[in-house]
This record gives sequence, C-alpha cells and structure tokens, in this order.
Amino acid sequence: MPARPSQPRRAAAGEPGSPGGPGAAVLVRGDDASLVGQQVHELLTGLVGTHDMAMVVEEHGGPAAEELDVGMVVDALTTPPMLTDRRIVVVREAGRLSSGDAGRLVACLDDPLPGVTLVLVAGGGTIPAALVKAVERQGSVIDTAVGTGRARTQWLVERLHAGPVKLDARAASRLGEHLGGDVSRLPGLLDTLAAAYGEGASIDEDRLEPFLGEAGTVAPWELTDAVDAGRTADALDALARLGGAGGFHPLALLAILHRHYQAMLRLDGSGVTTAEEAAARLGLRSAFPARKALEQGRRLGSARLGRAVTLLADADLDLRGRSGLPDHTVLEVLVGRLSRLGAVRDAPARRPGTRAPARRRA
Repeated sequence: MPARPSQPRRAAAGEPGSPGGPGAAVLVRGDDASLVGQQVHELLTGLVGTHDMAMVVEEHGGPAAEELDVGMVVDALTTPPMLTDRRIVVVREAGRLSSGDAGRLVACLDDPLPGVTLVLVAGGGTIPAALVKAVERQGSVIDTAVGTGRARTQWLVERLHAGPVKLDARAASRLGEHLGGDVSRLPGLLDTLAAAYGEGASIDEDRLEPFLGEAGTVAPWELTDAVDAGRTADALDALARLGGAGGFHPLALLAILHRHYQAMLRLDGSGVTTAEEAAARLGLRSAFPARKALEQGRRLGSARLGRAVTLLADADLDLRGRSGLPDHTVLEVLVGRLSRLGAVRDAPARRPGTRAPARRRA
C-alpha cells in the first residue's frame, strides 16, 4: 500500500474533501431504489465535474457482485489520487457491510485523504450505525424518501419547480394524483414532456394527458378509507391501482382488507374507549390507525362487522378456485359490497312518543 505523503496538500475549494466540497463521505439512502439511483447519478455527475468518469470513479459492490471486497475499498480510500486531483469511491449495496467491515471504513474516514470521497449507496440491508455516524461527521447523508402528506406534496412542488417544463396548477395536481406512490417516474415523464414540447414549455392538462400512461400505485389505506366511507368508485380505483402499478397479488389485497376488519373485530365488545387503549390492544405504536379502527367499528356495529367477515371468507374461497371467476372480479365484487356496508348510515334516533314515518307503497 503506498504511503501517504508526509505533507499532504490541502484540497482546493469545491474539490472533494475540501471545506467547501462534499466532504470525505456521502451516504445516499431511501425507500425507493429508483430514486436512490437517480440521486447517485446526479451526485456523481456533480462530483466528477469536467473530469473523465472512468478516471476518477471507482465502483465496488452492487446487486450483481458476488461479494464486496472491503480491502480494495480501503486501499482506494488510503491511496492518493494519481493523474487527477480526485478519486470517488462508490460502494453500492452498502447494507451488506458487516460491523467489522464498517469499522475499517470508519477508521479511513476518521483520517481522510484530501481529494478522496467515499459514496455509500444504501441497499442490501441495514448499514451499521457506526458507519452512518462517521459519514455524518465527515460529510453528509442524502435521504431520498419522499414521505407522505405535506412532505410528499412539497417534494413534488420542488421537483416540478426545478423541472425542464412548467406545469400549471391543474396539470401539477393531476400529475401528482396520477403518479400516486410511483414518484420515481416523475423525472422521466418531465424529460419526455420537454422532448415533446421543448425546454421551458408551459404544460396544461390537455398537453399532459397523452403522456401519463398507467396510473401509479396508492397507499393501502386509500383503499380501506374509501371502503369505510362508502365511496365505491374511489375504492375500486384504489383496488385497480394497487393490483396494477402496485403489483399486489390478489391474496395480498384480500389480506389488506382482512387485517382492516380484524382490527375492528378485536375492539368490538372489548370495552376499549380511547384511541390509546385501542392501540395497546392492537399492538400499534401509533394511536391514529387505532382511533380509525375504533370509530369505524362503532359506526358499523357488530352485525355489519359480522357481515363483512362473511364476505371476506367467501371471497377467500372464491380466490382459491371455488367460483371460477377471475380474481379481479372477485375482489371488485367484494370491495363493492364492503363499500355498501360502509355507506349505510345509522337511522337517527326518534324522540319518545313519535311514530316512525309510514312507508310509501311502491
């Protein structure tokens, strides 16, 4: 292993390892492999700059690699760059690193060479905590997770604002609804729109619609919320998106619905009165889903909960071949019937001494 220079040079401003640069290490992580890959590509493009990618980037690991040779990574991190002023050492599937391997990399980061940057790409398991902390000390962690609710909306707004075309408010809303959970499709779609209409083009719904393709997946709770509210059309749309872009197997979709009603059954007649008590009984960390199960179970009542269980059991048998109907038809019928149960509202209580309204004859 080549020895370090006795007087290592200071990194130039903006160069890897310099005070104004990216630091000695960067970790890119997230829950969507496509978004992680896109972020790594953008990061490497910025780190390489005008240099030849083949000259400055050294790759290790990855899904196709049989094993990760940490010794080679250590050699790369402790050898000064040659023929160029920087070296970028990329370790993919960094979750495959053992605690011992991580310790060797931590030692390198505790005394980094100027001009050498370690890029860790999440995947393959959990990255040892000691290595993550070392990256935080010497560089930065980029989290590509989109989040939900306001966080997801803000993520979309930022990407659209920086995109190659400009979507108006209605087109942006339509795009966000259509993508659902498949936000990794956004960069490619924006590039396609730019190729079709030109950089900086204004995009309305009419211009956007032909390029949308298949609707993206949605979160499972969108299906159960629509069923609970009796919104049959929305429930069927969520079912189709989960089974299509979401890739959920029919039995997995049935399991989502089964768990949903199972939670209500466990609370029915239990004497639980608060969301916190419901969460404890259901083994949930958050009281929010427990409150939803408690309130919906009360609204449905024992009789309708029993009917829901019967419908789920029948659908399970039908999916296993009893009826011979296509799986999607079985699930659509089930969701339609469960939505009808959710749509039924309890009749308002009558005041004492009043009669029920007479039924009109057909």
